[in-house]
Amino acid sequence: MTHILHRQIHTELPVAVGGKGVELFDSDGRAYIDASGGAAVSCLGHGHPYVVAALKAQAEKLAYAHTSFFTSEPAEALAETLVTGAPKGISHAYFVSGGSEANEAALKMARQYFVEKGEPGRRNVIARRQSYHGNTLGVLAAGGNEARRAQFRPLLIETHHIDPCYAYRLQKPGESEEAYGQRAAQQLEDKIQELGADTVMAFIAEPVVGATAGAVPAVPGYLARIREICDRYGVLLIFDEVMCGMGRTGTMHACEQDGVAPDIMTVAKGLGGGYQPIGAALLSRRIFDAFAEGSGAFQHGHTYICHPMACAAALAVQEVIARDGLLANVRETGAYLRSRLEARFGNHAHVGDIRGRGLFLGLELVADRSTKEPFEPAKKLHARVKKEAMARGLMVYPAGGTIDGKRGDHVLIAPPFILDRQTADTIVERLGEAVDAAAI
Repeated sequence: MTHILHRQIHTELPVAVGGKGVELFDSDGRAYIDASGGAAVSCLGHGHPYVVAALKAQAEKLAYAHTSFFTSEPAEALAETLVTGAPKGISHAYFVSGGSEANEAALKMARQYFVEKGEPGRRNVIARRQSYHGNTLGVLAAGGNEARRAQFRPLLIETHHIDPCYAYRLQKPGESEEAYGQRAAQQLEDKIQELGADTVMAFIAEPVVGATAGAVPAVPGYLARIREICDRYGVLLIFDEVMCGMGRTGTMHACEQDGVAPDIMTVAKGLGGGYQPIGAALLSRRIFDAFAEGSGAFQHGHTYICHPMACAAALAVQEVIARDGLLANVRETGAYLRSRLEARFGNHAHVGDIRGRGLFLGLELVADRSTKEPFEPAKKLHARVKKEAMARGLMVYPAGGTIDGKRGDHVLIAPPFILDRQTADTIVERLGEAVDAAAI
């Protein structure tokens, strides 16, 4: 009997006892290829000796110091590393314990920025349907994951949503990607005008949508148009790169591939690679200056912000990525993995779309390829795929509600950056068997 309140109470989980490279091992001696990095977290795989050594050294030196009294060497070094490699305009980092906390902090930064600037009427947040920004109440309200929001709706602040940039479902026949992107982005301007520009403080979006919709990238020109609209109306642009960032798409930040820089960016998962819980909100100089020249403080905080152990782990992870040239491997092996997925599933009766960037890829599962009709939600196809994959020693990250929170299924694939071609072949082979078995 367990005394843990697990995610699923009536599910018996294997016990993880070890991990090495791209594999995890359970207490029965079974090995699993971690083809999802957990939840796109384990970018270096498991048991990396450099990171383990860095954690040991930091634990022997300093495990914890509260930030109302001290800063620390690993936190300062990590901030410098991140700001140096960040999109144009980013000047400071605020370290928390995960993605939800990072996005919560980002919303509070946006609000305080306008209070400091003498625009307290700016209170509205606009986001996109089929997005996910975390499970704390503030970012759950901002997110568009209806399955997670439903029972907590009475507790959520008022927020506003527009359609996602979701070409597979929303691009019209005969419409170019560029035209579709402009049409999708126009919804933001329409919503700002509807609410009143002087009431809107921020628009938050994932450059490549993660868990809720399954690795959906923005079409060309979409994010550039979003940036123009935010600038026109003085709205802050927040990019949530908690899942798609820190190298996952083949560049350190996903928005680099769209040529767009945000006012605030959030990162987590691949920041520390799972070796410690850590996330960060990266903010632009103008936001920092508003705080510095106004109240002189950011009115927010947690006990474990800038935790020395977490920052030391993240710094080591980022050093390995740079030292070993792993972004190049994300691009090259990611392209190979995609080609293998297309060869296996390109004409599959129940795979409607193969999408994503780098080692952040998704398959959308359908009952009928020609009509894009999804499986009935009651079938819980995504759960069946996960079960069949685990039975074959494969971890992937399927989810349901892909289309609207109720209908649709997808599989997210996000293996460690150290992936090689042989393992990529095995992933595709095992996934093919799992999808075939689940779809019967």
